[in-house]
Amino acid sequence: MKKEDKIFSEIILNNSKIEKEKFFPYACRSDDGVRRYPKREKLPDKKNLRSIFFHDTDKIIHSLAYTRYIDKTQVFYLFNNDHLTHRVLHVQFVSKIGRVIGRCLKLNEDLIEAISLGHDLGHAPFGHEGEEALDEICQKNKIGFFRHNAQSVRLLEDIGQHGKGLNLSLQVLDGILCHNGEMINEKYFPNRKKTWKKFDEEYKNCLLKKNYSKRIFPMTLEGCVVRISDIIAYIGRDFEDAVRLKLIKREEMPIEAKKRLGDSNDKIINSLVEDLIKNSYGKEYIAFSKDIFKNLNYLRKFNFEKIYFNSKIKTETQKIKNMFWDLFKKYCEDVKNKNYSSPIYEYFLNSRSREYLKKTNDKRKVVDFISGMTDNFFNKQYEELFMPKNFGYSI
Repeated sequence: MKKEDKIFSEIILNNSKIEKEKFFPYACRSDDGVRRYPKREKLPDKKNLRSIFFHDTDKIIHSLAYTRYIDKTQVFYLFNNDHLTHRVLHVQFVSKIGRVIGRCLKLNEDLIEAISLGHDLGHAPFGHEGEEALDEICQKNKIGFFRHNAQSVRLLEDIGQHGKGLNLSLQVLDGILCHNGEMINEKYFPNRKKTWKKFDEEYKNCLLKKNYSKRIFPMTLEGCVVRISDIIAYIGRDFEDAVRLKLIKREEMPIEAKKRLGDSNDKIINSLVEDLIKNSYGKEYIAFSKDIFKNLNYLRKFNFEKIYFNSKIKTETQKIKNMFWDLFKKYCEDVKNKNYSSPIYEYFLNSRSREYLKKTNDKRKVVDFISGMTDNFFNKQYEELFMPKNFGYSI
């Protein structure tokens, strides 16, 4: 054995030993990680200095889908304000909050980070407005539903790497599929008995059955941590963004929620994280106290009424939905007519694998293309395809 091989083997063995000694018995150790196609890896996970979940994080952050986070809006769009939260910042908040919780609860921080950074890859341009538009398109065209959690998995399993997928671990993909930050619970129990077969069933059902995403839970405690960290990351930050935009005033926050959680993002995060750690330490589940959970619900209800559904920021919604429909119809026509000069071929289909092209419905291909766009690219596509071009001073 070469000297470097001996050193590397010792490091890998030592890392595994540290996890066994320091992790909570119900934590997911790196040795528990499983891939669908282990032989596809250039180096077997057992011989890689990067543990399986650490390696998955690298795969995610080096993907083209992750690069596009930079120009995908979170809640607020159509504002000329560079201080608003975008997806790329949100997933970093989720990761940071999740890893703090994970460290205190003796869980696997590498797994938490991988799930956190990949959980929103499937979001469409224009945030939840875009998701609603694509969901309506899918339903009316009888190709199922559009859910960003399932679309994140599609990007990582069926679309990324030209259609071959990134070959991520089951635990990471499951955590991404089950993150659903719009659903909050007082307690989160992991569904530990999942297999690839069960995961594939849940993934398929998220695309084919209405509201199925609300019924599933992660298979690991780490996945449960990310699910609640998603809420903790956006609930106070969205409030701060809304105050910054003068959509609401700070003093409008519900009095009881203000007393128990605080009236600023840092106070809200601190209150929620400390309560979660205190009520989850040494447990087989992740949980809030009844009081904090009650006030989190108050704040969430306030955000929906005063921020997310505020009529002042909904004036352009129908225009945006019309744009989604126009692009969808145009690309469907291009695919049907094999218009190889179309952007859907140039930027998407020409670089997909034969397997993806063969097994994917043409209309779903169009949805995959549109959902992967950044807000800016979406607008440029619409402008190029539907807006008249200026001929300049002369022909």
